Amino acid sequence: MTKGYKVRLYPTKEQEKLLWKHIHTCRFIWNYMLAYQNENYANGGKYISEFGMNRLITPLRKQDEHSWLNEVSFTSLQVVCRDLNKTFQLFFKKQSKYPKFKSKHRCKHSYPVCTPRFRIISNELVQIQKIGKVKCKNISISQGKISNLRISFVNNKWILSFGVECENQTFNELTDKSMGIDLGIKELAVVSFGEEKLVFHNINKSKRVKTLEHKLKHIQRVIARKYRTNGNYEKTKQIQKYEKIQKELYYKISNIRQNYIHQTTHTLISYRPNRVIMEDLNVVEMMKNKHLSKVIGEQKFYEFTRQMKCKCEWNEIEFVKADRFYPSSKKCSCCGKIKKNLKLSDRIYRCDCGLSIDRDYNAAINLMKYVG
Repeated sequence: MTKGYKVRLYPTKEQEKLLWKHIHTCRFIWNYMLAYQNENYANGGKYISEFGMNRLITPLRKQDEHSWLNEVSFTSLQVVCRDLNKTFQLFFKKQSKYPKFKSKHRCKHSYPVCTPRFRIISNELVQIQKIGKVKCKNISISQGKISNLRISFVNNKWILSFGVECENQTFNELTDKSMGIDLGIKELAVVSFGEEKLVFHNINKSKRVKTLEHKLKHIQRVIARKYRTNGNYEKTKQIQKYEKIQKELYYKISNIRQNYIHQTTHTLISYRPNRVIMEDLNVVEMMKNKHLSKVIGEQKFYEFTRQMKCKCEWNEIEFVKADRFYPSSKKCSCCGKIKKNLKLSDRIYRCDCGLSIDRDYNAAINLMKYVG
C-alpha cells in the first residue's frame, strides 16, 4: 500500500528562484507538447507517444532561443511528458476530458522531482536535483520505495509531497463488533458501535470556523466594492492585497475541515471494529439541491468516505458500502418496519412498535446490522 506524505520546505532565496524556474519550464513543456499534438493531428499525423515527446525535448534544448531549458532537471521535463500522455490515454478511454493548456496565473504551481536523485539526508534536510540541500520540517518516514515526488507552492508555502510503499498496519486483535456510520448535515457522523452511540459534531458550526467565515464574507464584500468603484474591472494593488487575504482564509478553513475529518476517521478506526458499514451516497445528485448544496459541500462526504475506506484497508478491516437504495433512515431498527412517509424534517423516528429514537442513530443501527 502507498502512504502519502506532505512536508514543508524552507528554501533560500536562490533556491526559490530555481524552484520557480522549474515550475515555469514544466508548464512551458506541457503547453508546447499539447500544441504540437494538436498541430500534428490537424495535419493528419498519428498520436505521438510519451517516448516520442521525450525525443522532441533534446533538439528543443539545443536551440539558442530555448537554451534556458538546460538550467532545469531534464528528468522533470520527461515526467511532464509522461503526465500528458496519461491524460491523453484517459481521454481516449473516455474517462476524462481533453487536456487543456496551463495558464500562468490559474494553474497549480507545482513540478515533478526526479525520484532516483532525491535523498533524505536527515530529519530536517533533503537533497533535490538541481536545487541542492533544502531545509524541511521534521521528515520521518518508514522504510519503503518513494514515488511520485512533487514540489508545489501553496499559500506562500513550499510543500514536498510523495508516496511511500509500505506494508499494511495490522492490529493484534480486532473486536467482534460491526460499526455503522451515518453521515449527515446536523452532525458530521452518528455512529453505532455495538450498543454504544458516538456523535461527531459539525465542525462548521464551531466558533473558530464561524469567525473565519465571517471574516471571509467581509473581505469578499470589500473586493466587490472595490471592483464597482474601479469600474473597468482591472485588478488594482488594493484588490490584489485583499484577494491574497481571501485566498489565505479559504486555505485555512479548508485545512481545518480536512484535519477534523482525519481526526474523526482515526478515532473511529481506533475502536478496532471487524467491519465498517457506510451508505453509498450520491453526492452529485445531493449537490443539485440549491438549499443544501453549500452545507453538503462543506461536510466533505466524499472525502470522509474515501479516508475511511483507505484506513480500513490499511488496518485490514472489512469496509462495506450499503446499497444506495437501502432504507437505513426509514427502517425501524427494532421491528424492521419501513416508514415510507418519513420526511427530512422528522428528526425523531417514531414507530408503531413504540420505538422513539433519534433519526440518525436509527440509521446508524440499521447500517451496523446490514448484511450485503
